Amino acid sequence: MKVVDMHCDTIYELYERRKKGGQEKLLKNDLHIDLLKMKKGDYFLQNFAVYTHLEREERPFEYAMRLIDAFYEEMAANDDRIDVVRSWQDIETNWKEGKLSALLSIEEGGVCQGELAFLRDFYRVGVRMMTLTWNFPNELGYPNRILSGNERPPVCVADTKNGLTERGIEFVREMENLGMILDISHLNDAGIWDVFRYTRKPFVASHSNARSLASHPRNLTDEMIRALAERGGVAGINFCASFLRDEEEGADPIHSECRDMVRHMKHMKQIGGIGCIGLGSDFDGITSIVEMKDCSGMQLLAEEMERQGFHTGEIEAVFYGNVLRLYKELL
Repeated sequence: MKVVDMHCDTIYELYERRKKGGQEKLLKNDLHIDLLKMKKGDYFLQNFAVYTHLEREERPFEYAMRLIDAFYEEMAANDDRIDVVRSWQDIETNWKEGKLSALLSIEEGGVCQGELAFLRDFYRVGVRMMTLTWNFPNELGYPNRILSGNERPPVCVADTKNGLTERGIEFVREMENLGMILDISHLNDAGIWDVFRYTRKPFVASHSNARSLASHPRNLTDEMIRALAERGGVAGINFCASFLRDEEEGADPIHSECRDMVRHMKHMKQIGGIGCIGLGSDFDGITSIVEMKDCSGMQLLAEEMERQGFHTGEIEAVFYGNVLRLYKELL
């Protein structure tokens, strides 16, 4: 079963390790994702996120560009195995040639520093998807709050008041004009509803689950899932344990089980239909112990879906069909 995954943090991890003297490469490493594991897991397309921590980086635009440079170095070193995709035609070509595809995304719209020119520059260098926020407010909008303190797990609060800023509204409109896919993962509740209000095309929640099953406010409410489905969008199932189920007996959940992932799929299917579900593993961005170990074991999830009553066409839709349908429309 071919795999299309809308989110991983592998490039960030490789880059930060190299800064400390590491020699890991995208071809082979001890992370969740490398090219050899992707081949074993029957991958077709992986979104590689450019993640930036705004409180650590004084010059976020420059930091993001350095990550993009590292991404392209890896693409050049492995051009016999994987190619960057900027359009639907690129995706079709790689499918026919049996090559892996890499789609470049940004996780933290604050790297644009509120400059539409920087947004357009990112598009020019191949970025085709972007979250408006990560876990900090920026020039575009706000995340749902994670309260500091000694609580384990941290207390999370949904923000239903602070919508997109005026600049944020300008950004979502320009992203639609460019053909850059909007990603509402990490955006607060009020901001998500503003995205619905100020856009007309489908968009994604690249790595978000169902809040009615796991109460973390990074997940989507049933109302959001239904609205996303009606718009033609897709939510990618996040493999992080705390997004799959709530804490048990006062401790953080650390094990991510395929059965819990499928539980969220079943709920999303009931609310929005099979067409709104995709994969957004968050591999190399989560510390959970995942049942499939890494991306090489992705077929375990397909097997669990079949055990729980999904038929082949539905599994294909979730594993690749729904996201490719959206990419065909938007890229």
